[in-house]
Amino acid sequence: MPVSDALNVLGGQLLACSYAPLTGWMRTGCCEADPDDLGRHHVCVKVNEEFLAFSAMRGNDLSTPRPEFRFAGLRPGDRWCLCALRWREAWEAGVPPPVVLAATHMAALEVIPLEALKRYAVDR
Repeated sequence: MPVSDALNVLGGQLLACSYAPLTGWMRTGCCEADPDDLGRHHVCVKVNEEFLAFSAMRGNDLSTPRPEFRFAGLRPGDRWCLCALRWREAWEAGVPPPVVLAATHMAALEVIPLEALKRYAVDR
């Protein structure tokens, strides 16, 4: 169900990525952001073990709970709004997490080719 006026990478209304865990730069469940989001958290992904290990190796441990930020840590299968540059980095390294196109903000296309996102899509 659309929860935003923003568009996804397919040109339709942006759908929610996840409410459990609650995701998004603004913690609305959507992969939309404001100008303060320098990381551009626009890509809705379904994390897997391979990507979580890759991200931790790159200095962003998404698995470890951080109660001070009300973050329970991600587990394989969780959906999460990921930084577009991190997804691209994982893609270039051969370990991109699967993408939910309908919940990925069109601004991700400024950093990632649509064909790359489609190749790893869980929805088509």
